Amino acid sequence: MSEHQNSEVITKGKIDKAINLLKEQKPKEREDVSDREAVRKMRRYIEKLTSDKYGYTYDEVSEMLKGLGIHLTGSRIKYLMGELKKSSRRQKNTSLSDDKNRSSNPATETEPLVVNTASVQASSEPDKSTVNSAKGKRQSKQPLSQQQQASSNL
Repeated sequence: MSEHQNSEVITKGKIDKAINLLKEQKPKEREDVSDREAVRKMRRYIEKLTSDKYGYTYDEVSEMLKGLGIHLTGSRIKYLMGELKKSSRRQKNTSLSDDKNRSSNPATETEPLVVNTASVQASSEPDKSTVNSAKGKRQSKQPLSQQQQASSNL
């Protein structure tokens, strides 16, 4: 409790300098990473070595890494590689489905709608051959008997 009384005065200027100092700090580089992160970083090279072209097994890759002090079994490397493939597949699928949803629903697009004013004026004039019914369907001005014959032929 007596420590509080002995502390020096903290001014607003010091606080501003402290905030700037804290903001400028970069994340510390960690020495240790998880096995998942290690395999994620080495993924491309592990895939290359275990491909048909190179023909190494996961156990052989494991032995290579042991020489560097990375102790992962071949089965653990294989498992983590599968997990990484699954997660990247999920990310691709969700981004693909998002793209499909955007392109299939033009109402959500932000592009402006271009309207041909000549066609709007022409379409706003009533068409002589059709009439709007109460239900919003267009019906022809054919005599009723012709309409009934046409619908019965369908």
